[in-house]
Amino acid sequence: MRVWLINTDEPLPIDGENVRLRRVGILADYLAKQGHDVAWWTSTLDHWHKVQRFSRDTALTLDNGCRVHVLHAVGYRKNISLSRLLNHRLVARKFTRLAEKDLPPDAILCSYPTLDTSVAAVEYGRRANVPVVLDIRDLWPDIFLELAPARTRGLARLVLSPMFSQARRACSGAFAITGNSPAFVDFGLAYSGRERTDFDRDFPFGYNVCVFDSETRSQAVAFWEKLGVREGTGAPIVCFFGSIGHQFDFATVIEAARRIQPLRETQFILCGKGDLLEKYRKEARDLPNVIFPGWIDASQIWVLMEMSQFALAPYKDGQNYEGNLTNKPIEYLAGGLPILTSSKQGALRNLLEEHGCGVSYEGQSEKLVELVCQLSDHRERHNKMVQNARKLFESRFVASRVYGEMIDYLERIAVEGRRVLPETDRKRLPRP
Repeated sequence: MRVWLINTDEPLPIDGENVRLRRVGILADYLAKQGHDVAWWTSTLDHWHKVQRFSRDTALTLDNGCRVHVLHAVGYRKNISLSRLLNHRLVARKFTRLAEKDLPPDAILCSYPTLDTSVAAVEYGRRANVPVVLDIRDLWPDIFLELAPARTRGLARLVLSPMFSQARRACSGAFAITGNSPAFVDFGLAYSGRERTDFDRDFPFGYNVCVFDSETRSQAVAFWEKLGVREGTGAPIVCFFGSIGHQFDFATVIEAARRIQPLRETQFILCGKGDLLEKYRKEARDLPNVIFPGWIDASQIWVLMEMSQFALAPYKDGQNYEGNLTNKPIEYLAGGLPILTSSKQGALRNLLEEHGCGVSYEGQSEKLVELVCQLSDHRERHNKMVQNARKLFESRFVASRVYGEMIDYLERIAVEGRRVLPETDRKRLPRP
């Protein structure tokens, strides 16, 4: 099977040593290792570090045989910015131009967002008679309305009307809709204007349990020791890794760290980069029990999870997270970590409560302090939650199972998708 994967914001294997791959990166590796012809279309801009990988369009082949088309466009420093939208537009235009020069694939899986690349993918699919699957990852543009004050949302919807139009064009033009949760599939179908078919389904995020050689692990342990984070101190460690941005409520976490400081020796290790990193660093500058290490690699993540007793999922309330199971909790479960979430309701809280591997502090700093203290004192309950987390991960989120099913699905799309696509009067793209 010849398959294209379109995603512009995930890390690439070339981004450094011990890169923490995400959904597309892991899927691409499994596809390539099964002998499929894989091309990954992405951007030269490293979304997480905000640096350009290359100064021009670049084509390369990874060690596993996956071809990567890295398309150059302007950079951006903030995730919410006009520069980012311009980047999306330019990458989509380059994809449209360069895709027509390549051998058409049997199927395309395109991450949604970006809106521009999603529209470009489905329009290419129509011209080339290639089935396009949109994989819903974030609820654009609806989530931007939540950022606007209630009294201005009518105006915000008007300003965002071009993005809503793009969402309808992309979803209605896709052959199928997937997502990492049922609610995300429903979101795409609502914009598609059609009924669900057998091809519309959810696939959770999958995660590989990481194994590192002794030298790599020792280097990761040394990294944490330099920051004053080590095993065997008796002090509970609460970890987080991800984007330090608008979607997370770190103010409550910092307040909890302030409250717990005179009660119990505890460390809150908040890893990652983002638009609000410096803001929260300043808020916690007088708290020795809060550490912001910045961006960390896969080995440092895994060692931190081994040393930690709890993991944080401090999501703000909103449509984007109520029905969502992001990759973050799945990684925590792989490490056997009980999850402390701020969610008052939704898919994550329901999952944790059903399987007994996490609890909600409902966005209250005093409740977060109470839970950390209680679970640290009641080792039997904590150990049971650790066992439940690992059991849940093994049963539902192991990468080989999740992405094996996605590959079977794409193979079916490649065979049956062309057969049921509507006839068009456009000529099939010429093969080079």
